[in-house]
Amino acid sequence: MPKITPFLWFDDQAEEAMNFYVSIFKHSKVLSVTRYGDAGPGPKGSVMTANFELDGQVFTALNGGPTYPMQPFSPAISFVVHCETQAEVDHYWEKLSAGGKQNQCAWLEDKFGVTWQIVPNVLLELISDPDPVKAGRVMQAMLKMTKIDIDTLKLAYAQS
Repeated sequence: MPKITPFLWFDDQAEEAMNFYVSIFKHSKVLSVTRYGDAGPGPKGSVMTANFELDGQVFTALNGGPTYPMQPFSPAISFVVHCETQAEVDHYWEKLSAGGKQNQCAWLEDKFGVTWQIVPNVLLELISDPDPVKAGRVMQAMLKMTKIDIDTLKLAYAQS
């Protein structure tokens, strides 16, 4: 079966980004690092690619240089971290947003410009409720948040 591997293009921060992500996610590891040789295009011995695994998902980071004059990452593509508990939400939110930017509705941009969504599973359950009034209250509560607060979502859902 084919596998999909997200491939992230950095100017020269692939190894730093890999180490940052591996330090945040449990069950994660560095898989391999390849370096440029005499043929380039990067400086000989510098990191070309960094392969790593975050909770079972393999990623590749490339030091491709400043080929793209604008920021190479966009919120149009993001990585969703599904969380069971508020402690998990808090952990990933604080660690991934450090040095980056916190945005509305569970979205953040890390210090490398990569966009993440830190989403508690209960949010998806509550906004999918067959009762449109309950689901709507949860949606309204979520729209007021940056980092998602599970207790606030549950209170909105339970209102009468």
